[in-house]
Amino acid sequence: MMKHYKMVSVVLLISIFVVMVSACNFSGNTESATGKTEASTENVENTEEAAENQPKEEATNKLVVYSAGPGGLAEKILQGFIAKTGIEAEMFQATTGKVLARLEAEKSNPVVDVVVLASWPSAIGLKEQGMTQAYNPTNADKLYEDWKDADNHFFGYSASALGVTYNTLEVKEPPTDWSDFTAPEWKGKVNIPDPSLSGSALDFISGYIYKNGDSGWELFEALKQNEVAVAGANKEALAPVISGAKSAVLAGVDYMAYSAKAKGEPVDIIYPKSGTVINVRPAMIMKDAINVKNAQLFIDYLLSDEVQDMVADAYILPGRKDVKAKDRANVDEIPVFPSDFDWMMSHSEELLKRFEGIFK
Repeated sequence: MMKHYKMVSVVLLISIFVVMVSACNFSGNTESATGKTEASTENVENTEEAAENQPKEEATNKLVVYSAGPGGLAEKILQGFIAKTGIEAEMFQATTGKVLARLEAEKSNPVVDVVVLASWPSAIGLKEQGMTQAYNPTNADKLYEDWKDADNHFFGYSASALGVTYNTLEVKEPPTDWSDFTAPEWKGKVNIPDPSLSGSALDFISGYIYKNGDSGWELFEALKQNEVAVAGANKEALAPVISGAKSAVLAGVDYMAYSAKAKGEPVDIIYPKSGTVINVRPAMIMKDAINVKNAQLFIDYLLSDEVQDMVADAYILPGRKDVKAKDRANVDEIPVFPSDFDWMMSHSEELLKRFEGIFK
């Protein structure tokens, strides 16, 4: 009996020892695991911090430009910039509407450095969305006072005015104002650019309604009744006038008329006596630009003597006051609406919808 008792005692002591050793090992493993967890957490935090501080992409000897034209001038400017700086530059050209659509599509992965539009209110909209950045370029002090953003986010390097371009073989006595085109003799003979494609056409509608208030819509309703056709962007709206298929285009950009006339086409242009809109072409550096230094050089180049002379040679209004337009009306010779570009920008969407409601 005593022998059996001693054996049980030995077994019991061994069991207690095993349990104690296991407990110690478990405690050690727990401490070790905790140490690993704390280290992992610290590594994750360090990785996240590094990701936040790392630039999206390093600057290169390149430049990406999106431009709303004019096509020939925009390409000439780009090639001049490449020759002057040695920077590899590429450009996407389209209407203001298409440029804005591309910017929207690329919002999560922006690639453009500089944007040039044909609509000042559209530039205001991009700035308000936080998509542009400030820069104070060389010669900015020579621009027309209202042709630069107060915070230096965009600059009007050039401009065009909106007028009435008519076929001189079809029209012997040109009209003098917008409302003349509601007369029966103009029925079915007139185009107007599509404001959903042409930023300048949308600016005209916005400016006209700003000047005339809600009663201004009576003009567009009367034009619709007189079978005025919405005919694509500016180039598409002008082409039938040059060919004689249409007699006139309303609110078309004037440089196209001057250019066609210089080539011998049977067209001329008038600016309605009640006023019109001058479309200032804003150029801006995007907030997410990769090649900021190159973008700054490009904005400087746009305001240089070289480019301002190119602008004048293309029948476009130079942005600088000290450079005059050639073979066309200058800024002080064009009657303009009183305008508020901030109002025009903030109301552009609803104005476009109302216009489309009338014409479509």
